[in-house]
Amino acid sequence: MKVFVTGATGKVGSRFVPYLIEHGCDVRVLVRNAERAQALKEQCVEIVIGDLLENDDLAGEIQGVDAVVHLAAQFRGVSPEVAQASNIDASIKLAEAALDAGVTRFIFSSTSLVYGGIRRDSPCNEDDVIEPILEYPKTKKVAENALIQMHHEKGLDLRIMRFAFVYGDGDRHIEEFAPIMRTWNPTQKLSLVHHKDICQALLLAAITPDVGGRIYNVADDVPMEVGEIIRLVGLPKQVEPDAGWVGFGPFDMIDNTERIKKELKFCAKYPSFVSARDNQAL
Repeated sequence: MKVFVTGATGKVGSRFVPYLIEHGCDVRVLVRNAERAQALKEQCVEIVIGDLLENDDLAGEIQGVDAVVHLAAQFRGVSPEVAQASNIDASIKLAEAALDAGVTRFIFSSTSLVYGGIRRDSPCNEDDVIEPILEYPKTKKVAENALIQMHHEKGLDLRIMRFAFVYGDGDRHIEEFAPIMRTWNPTQKLSLVHHKDICQALLLAAITPDVGGRIYNVADDVPMEVGEIIRLVGLPKQVEPDAGWVGFGPFDMIDNTERIKKELKFCAKYPSFVSARDNQAL
């Protein structure tokens, strides 16, 4: 199988590309910086230097692959205009180029943050109404909707993957997010997912037939209390939240994963944060 990957030098992509190679896939990546792609080149990855938006031959660069996995995105610290261009416009252009190249299988990385803004009374389900309030998940929602429309109208063989809080494999995401997390109620639970399981889920989405148009939550089996996460990684103890802070409902950051288990046969390598810690996989 040959896979075209964007975002290959990012946190998820830099771990996913070696995973694909380990599983016998040929990989072609689109990167903007040749120097950052050197490590990938040494792994016999086919490198295409270019930009998603400023590219006159994107369809030609996709030609001949079996699936496109779109991981490139702008998360924090960018203007709404840059977020719009990177997360929405570029996603649509890539999907259109894939269709022009005759490649219909398209895996889109999204986020469970799209469930934010609505109080949940059960774990977040892929069919739930979503009205995110933060800029990043707002752009992901718009991109999801545009791609779903392309699935219905143009035959895009789409699979949308909504990642829970990603951690592990040397990623310092928890430490980076700790200043915010430390202000939450320590008993607040949230779903997480290890990088190895992100990679597993993406590959399953790429190889599984007859699931076009489906959305999948990607998370482990055991939501963790924030206070316990902070304790286990040895971060400073939590601080009291500001007066009047409302907080989250008990299910607001917990994802239902029954669909991905049933339809993609996903089984978490690290079913909990504790199992990853015990296996020295942080």
